[in-house]
Amino acid sequence: MSDRMQSGIPGGGSPDRPDRAGRSRLTRERVLNTALAVVDEVGLASLSMRRVADELGVEPMALYRYTPSKDDLLDGLVETLFLALDQALADGDYAIPPSRPGTPEWRADLHKTATAMYRVALAHPHVVPLVATRPLTVPLTRRPQGVLRSHERLLALLHSAGLEDRTALTVYRTFLSWVLGYIVIELRQIVDDPDEPEPAIRLGLHRLPASDFPRLRALGPALATPAGEQQLTAGIDALLDHLVPQT
Repeated sequence: MSDRMQSGIPGGGSPDRPDRAGRSRLTRERVLNTALAVVDEVGLASLSMRRVADELGVEPMALYRYTPSKDDLLDGLVETLFLALDQALADGDYAIPPSRPGTPEWRADLHKTATAMYRVALAHPHVVPLVATRPLTVPLTRRPQGVLRSHERLLALLHSAGLEDRTALTVYRTFLSWVLGYIVIELRQIVDDPDEPEPAIRLGLHRLPASDFPRLRALGPALATPAGEQQLTAGIDALLDHLVPQT
């Protein structure tokens, strides 16, 4: 991987201004975009300050001005995904699954948010576990600004829809739980041997005793196929029909 790969990362800004030696100067955004590119290529387990520094052509100590710890780097990756989500929503140049006739505008906006989250996650699947786990270790007010702004926007949307605070919080929690859970399940590892042409063996179904796991054996091929955006938004509607049946 080279530093040039960063230009295609959602949420990344314009190239940094070169210094007198012809190299781009370091910024926090550039460090985080490089870290994201590393994770996209080799996975989260292989991420290290040294690996990021090597990609940038600097000493590891040079990074600590912009991301002072590994934990801060991980939080920065989460923020980078949320910034990519913000950019996707701001661009608005992608089609989403059609809403049901008569769907209120605020529900349609939830569909857009969920679809953008889904697409950003699929573009950076190795970072998704951080989105689910880092909030467990970081208090709300200490989370990155980009993350907080995304949550504030969602709560503001529900408030503008006229939902009472208690109902808005229930929808907020339910929406995030559904979307994040759906994405995690979509990204789970199913294929046992990617190079195997025989479907059953490719999925490793022969490893499951038919007498013990008849339904997994029967539904294994379907489980290996992503459910997609249509079921994502259909699930949101099913939840909202129960939580806010009058809108």
